[in-house]
Amino acid sequence: MIRYQYTETELNNILKTMKIVVDSREQVNGHILEYLRSKDVPIKLQKVDTGDYTAMIPRNEELGILRDIYLNSCIERKASIDELVGNLGKDERTRFENELIRASQHPFTLIVEDPDGYKKILNGQYRSKYNPLALLGSLNTFKARYGFEIVYLDNKFSGNFIYYHFYYQMKNYLKRGAF
Repeated sequence: MIRYQYTETELNNILKTMKIVVDSREQVNGHILEYLRSKDVPIKLQKVDTGDYTAMIPRNEELGILRDIYLNSCIERKASIDELVGNLGKDERTRFENELIRASQHPFTLIVEDPDGYKKILNGQYRSKYNPLALLGSLNTFKARYGFEIVYLDNKFSGNFIYYHFYYQMKNYLKRGAF
């Protein structure tokens, strides 16, 4: 199979058309949408089956893109440590693990919007009686079992993280000619 290799100029032109796909059910994400809009990053709101965010390149025959290209990766966002810990409680754990099972079929990143999140986990600084070592054990077991990473960051950087995470994944995907 012969694969076309884009020039750097062609890659840059194609990447300018990349859209961040936002799950239409995602809530309290105005800070992310505001960042993306302020940087003129195209956004596509639609139901996303796995995660809250992904990216796509729309069909553009002029640029040699004959069909929409969706990345196979996703980002799930949690607004706080409390939201994350709440997903591991008795009532929510099965639903959360089922979400992780679906996500394990894709490169997957979990953003927790709290730069001190790991420290809070270690110190038990969350609204739950979940033992800190048990919580850390559960999170690390899930990471090992389902192959994802957790990133703790200030919510003012979430939009930037999401954009550049997908930008470089898409660039690598296009360079490999994997489509």
